[in-house]
Amino acid sequence: MPRRPKRRKLPQVLTAGLILATASGCEYNWEDFPRLGMPTPVTEEAPIILSLWQGSWAAALATGVLVWGLILWSVFFHRRSRTKVEVPPQTRYNMPIEALYTVVPIIIVSVFFYFTARDESKLLALSDKPAHTINVVGYQWSWGFNYIEDVDGDATSGSEIPVELDAIPDKFQKQFPAGAEGVYDAGIPGTRNPQTGNPGPTLWLPKGEKVRFVLTSRDVIHSFWVVPFLFKQDVIPGHTNVFEVTPKDEGTFLGKCAELCGVDHSRMLFNVKVVSPERYQQHLKELAEKGQTGYIPSGIEQTDPARNAEKNQL
Repeated sequence: MPRRPKRRKLPQVLTAGLILATASGCEYNWEDFPRLGMPTPVTEEAPIILSLWQGSWAAALATGVLVWGLILWSVFFHRRSRTKVEVPPQTRYNMPIEALYTVVPIIIVSVFFYFTARDESKLLALSDKPAHTINVVGYQWSWGFNYIEDVDGDATSGSEIPVELDAIPDKFQKQFPAGAEGVYDAGIPGTRNPQTGNPGPTLWLPKGEKVRFVLTSRDVIHSFWVVPFLFKQDVIPGHTNVFEVTPKDEGTFLGKCAELCGVDHSRMLFNVKVVSPERYQQHLKELAEKGQTGYIPSGIEQTDPARNAEKNQL
């Protein structure tokens, strides 16, 4: 294309880009910009992940500016029109430079590793006695929730661990609340939240109280991901993963399976409803009144070595 038509089209392209950027910017909430794409955290633990995310972006941006600056500097100051020579002077075996581009990446990776390991240890730390324990069961193609709670208030009932929860290791069973006869809720791909209409079953959580999630699978590997928790963990058959969070904001939030688990993976959706502790206890009684007492099978039974392999986890 000749140069003149190109020059004529340039203002049009710039104008169209400006209009597009301005129009899209009207719908963007600039208060969300510091989170760099992350949703608003709704648990007390989520800010740890957000801080790590923001720090990673800051380090990546600083590294990018340094690299871009060096590239532009070399392009500008070593251009052929400036030196008037066909081949510029070549630098070989410069030990300080070679040491620099070897040591600096090692330092960067080491810093990333330190902060990641530090925050991971905080996120996966388990309390001696959580306020609530919920067994999340993944199966093709939905989710089930075993609320391991003393619903009737009688500490003598439900003293024995039912066979439905036998896949859970002994070290976690020992920390179940006394008299936990439990209630459950189980979904199918066609289940919907009655208030929002969002697909999937609804997991209820109490605001301001620590909840332990015990993740088990009946078939293949799934992944339990509540988007505004800023955290997800795999749900593995024959292996139990555990983590704890404390919800701090009431509302209904979206969750999904984050591991490709088969043909209907995209339908493995669920909802998380955070309510007051009083409303949470009322919901457990409502499940009991519906006849949803006891538990659904938690998953594939583990062998004895696997059940108690991580003795120092608690």
